[in-house]
Amino acid sequence: MNLFKRKAPIGESSMGVYLIVGLGNPGSRYAATRHNVGFRVIDRVSEALSITPGKVKSKAIIGEGKRDGKKIILAKPQTFMNLSGQAVSALARFYRVPVENLVVIHDDLDLPLGTLRIRPGGGAGGQKGVLSIIEQLGTPEFARIRFGIDRPPGRMDPKDYVLENFLPREQELADFTILTARDAVISFIDAGLEKTMNKYNGSVQPD
Repeated sequence: MNLFKRKAPIGESSMGVYLIVGLGNPGSRYAATRHNVGFRVIDRVSEALSITPGKVKSKAIIGEGKRDGKKIILAKPQTFMNLSGQAVSALARFYRVPVENLVVIHDDLDLPLGTLRIRPGGGAGGQKGVLSIIEQLGTPEFARIRFGIDRPPGRMDPKDYVLENFLPREQELADFTILTARDAVISFIDAGLEKTMNKYNGSVQPD
């Protein structure tokens, strides 16, 4: 079923509804891990837009707000990473979100720390949360903000690596990249995907 052909509720244009999803795992144990950069970006977006993600809906913690007449939904799925699609598909259906107004922020092992890659769609690239979203939505054609976290050292299992915190020497760059990803999300809402890709794709460095 294509979730993006449903009509918006009477009196509300679906073209003005944006769903911004950060991926991660729920609970304090995972809060600072590499796998949870999506959650951390959502936290910074919520601060910048004064949107408080304070209620649970469709297996996600969400916040709702407005920006220049656009309805903004910020979401942190609470299903654990590999089942993220359950929350995202339910929210997309409920809010009648056009696929072009959905963006998912997630960690990426294949990119160096301090790198953002913003794309209009594509495969999951081994990211189980993204794969779940593709399967549940029935389409891969939604925007992603890929947040580089580097490959694990030596023979370390990637499953263990993503559930570790950033090293002290990595923290400044990780924090700066989170803030840059926040700015990219706001640009996506304000200026659209193409301008956001042109401005924010690539490596970032603190001043």
